[in-house]
Amino acid sequence: MCVCNIQVNESVCLFPFPQVCDHQRQENLDFPGSDVAVLFSPDAEHCQYLCTQHPACLFFSFIRYNICLLDHLPLSLPGTSTAFLKSTPSGQPTVQVTKQGITSGFSLRSCHPDPKPCLSQVYQHVDFYGADYRQLFTADYEECQRACTHDPACQFFTFLTDDFTPEKYRYKCHLKFSWPVPRTPEVGGRDCEGKLFPKTNLPGHDIESLLAASPEHCQTLCSAHPQCSYFSYVGYTYHIPNLFHPNYWNHLTNMTTLEGINLPGSDLRFLLVNNAKACQKTCTEDPNCQFYTYTIADRRCYLKRVITMPLLPKVTKLANAVSGFSLRNATISTLYPTIIRQSNKLIIHR
Repeated sequence: MCVCNIQVNESVCLFPFPQVCDHQRQENLDFPGSDVAVLFSPDAEHCQYLCTQHPACLFFSFIRYNICLLDHLPLSLPGTSTAFLKSTPSGQPTVQVTKQGITSGFSLRSCHPDPKPCLSQVYQHVDFYGADYRQLFTADYEECQRACTHDPACQFFTFLTDDFTPEKYRYKCHLKFSWPVPRTPEVGGRDCEGKLFPKTNLPGHDIESLLAASPEHCQTLCSAHPQCSYFSYVGYTYHIPNLFHPNYWNHLTNMTTLEGINLPGSDLRFLLVNNAKACQKTCTEDPNCQFYTYTIADRRCYLKRVITMPLLPKVTKLANAVSGFSLRNATISTLYPTIIRQSNKLIIHR
């Protein structure tokens, strides 16, 4: 189901989501069914931000055992792999059930949230398992968190305390990586002839295999990964023009247009516009849009986004472990909620 508003010069098709900004998270309430993704999350706040950044999520349920269910209403999205999308005429969950240990709420997309939320909470006896790229020893978890914050590649961490067993792993700080730049779930397009090393392959030593729209896009992904030193790019053969959102792809200073490239999926909405520049302007003005595809034949402008906040491969209970996130996006008020001013003194309570 999508709602189309027809105007004189353009039409717009919006995926239904709550227009009212609702920050509230309701405890002991479940929105069963309508799942589009199941992700690991340490708490309901993180789960709500995941829902906000997911292109199809409208509401969510968080299970206390660190599972985040992203829910959506029915859409006709060709080529998607989501299952059992369900309908509701009101744009709200079809079923709401009281259930202990579950917290539910709505996407914050209509609130125009910060695309880089600060997650200052730390989690005792919790392991953010996997995604390690560097280990070091620190005196405590605060120092481990500072090391993560000062390392541009670090998105989250796990620290093993002085009571951890085996003893040889005590005070070990694991810095972990999650993609901070948009990755496209699917790519189609013609072969791109870059000015890097065309028709050259560097076989072996692969860290990861990803979809990329161009050699420059691949280079951007390599630059963002802390373990990537070099890369090889293999092209595709389709014929649909594409443009990237300049705010997210300022690395590509010499190429704002990717001719003959399509990035299917991850659609927020589409609208009809007269040309690619109008599509670019619409994406730039939409705080939720990261990239887009414009098709000349039918004048459709597809606004798109993916999750770029920390995605945890797994969250498990682990005695004497402390886990948390980088504080690069933190503010004084986030880190220190109680601030008291007395004459010329500033007293901060954490």
